Amino acid sequence: MDDTEPEQMSPNEEDEPLDDTKNIKLPKAVSLFTETPLESGYHKSTRTCLQYIREAMLHHRWKEASEYMSSYAQSLEDTAQGDVPPLMNEVYWRVGTEILHHHHQHPNSMMDAQNSFYAQMKNVGVKGYLLISLEHAFHLLVNGQIMEAHQQLSIAECWRYGKISQAEHQRIRLIQAYKGMLDYIIWCDRKSKLAVSEESGVEADPEMHLYFRKASVSLMGILNSPGIWDPFILCYVDMLEFYSDLEGAEKVLTDYAYDSTFPPNPNACIYLYQFLKRHDRPENRMNVLKTLHTQVPSHELMLEYSTLLLQSEGCVQTALEVVLDMLDYACWKSSLAVWSHLKTTIIRLKHQNGTEFRSVVSGTMATRKDWWPSYHFTSFHAQNDYAENLELMKVKSLLERKLCPGHSSYDAAVRKIYPDVSPQKKKQKRSKNDPKE
Repeated sequence: MDDTEPEQMSPNEEDEPLDDTKNIKLPKAVSLFTETPLESGYHKSTRTCLQYIREAMLHHRWKEASEYMSSYAQSLEDTAQGDVPPLMNEVYWRVGTEILHHHHQHPNSMMDAQNSFYAQMKNVGVKGYLLISLEHAFHLLVNGQIMEAHQQLSIAECWRYGKISQAEHQRIRLIQAYKGMLDYIIWCDRKSKLAVSEESGVEADPEMHLYFRKASVSLMGILNSPGIWDPFILCYVDMLEFYSDLEGAEKVLTDYAYDSTFPPNPNACIYLYQFLKRHDRPENRMNVLKTLHTQVPSHELMLEYSTLLLQSEGCVQTALEVVLDMLDYACWKSSLAVWSHLKTTIIRLKHQNGTEFRSVVSGTMATRKDWWPSYHFTSFHAQNDYAENLELMKVKSLLERKLCPGHSSYDAAVRKIYPDVSPQKKKQKRSKNDPKE
């Protein structure tokens, strides 16, 4: 063979991955339709029945599927295959819920059937009790039965069976959180009725304050468990604001945003900033937006952050960096508000730094000079902006020379398709008409 001919690789070598992921062995899912070595006639019948149920559901034959389900229920009593019953329990739970949802057309009939079904599932084993109770509560909420859902969560909150595992502890915490949210919903309902009756104070509806206390106990306990608890925190803060406990509300939001044991959550900073702005507390707003900037530089509040920096002494360059960070993301490429704010920031920076203006801008754009021209200032961008937003085209044409000196593709395209936008052209016209100039 000629030495100049490239060496051929075997198919295995060519397709071989570059990392070690091929050595990772993932657990195989348990198949419900595969025959097992110790399978009896009963097990075969159960497996065949499940196949018929699957076929009926795929073709939306819900009545037929429900008839098969009545026979498949016998699998819940099988204890001959060790780990299989828990899996059968979940299959029966998931499939049964879906069939009931589609088969019972009358609302009352469906509610009665599903409530009975959930009650049956809770009594089959104990491993799924908490999850089934939580799903049952969601089902009741969807149908507007708030008090019934609250009752189900109250029962589940007190449920105990043997030693509580870590997973069960987390589910109990979640159940407590949703129970607190339902207390908040009931509180909101009583608050709206109180507003209609034109009465105020705890004396007007003492039970309303009772629900506030119940919700506070449940929702306040969430802060002891790291996690993302956005809707629950907002419920708690709303109640504290209603009772004018602004210091308590700010502490809750501050702990939620800055507790290092909680996972990073930009929403926590947003909620805190909105609270401070809503109650005219400017002292910490800049710090909150600074934290948010490190987490989400492209957030819409960064435009407000840059505006606040412009209003602060000696922060113009930081304001420039913030708005440039926004324009690094595609979602703001065509935003006239952001580009106009960048133009204002550039003018303010030039007025403040004078002769050092170009060096300051050059230093800020150092990491962008290789890719910003092709990202924002090409002839294609000029044609697109001309077709969609003339004001944006004019602003970007002026900023190209300031931010990317030596690059003129955008401005050249603008002069070609829209000559009146060029300041040089306007200056030449004025000089012809006015010799003194």
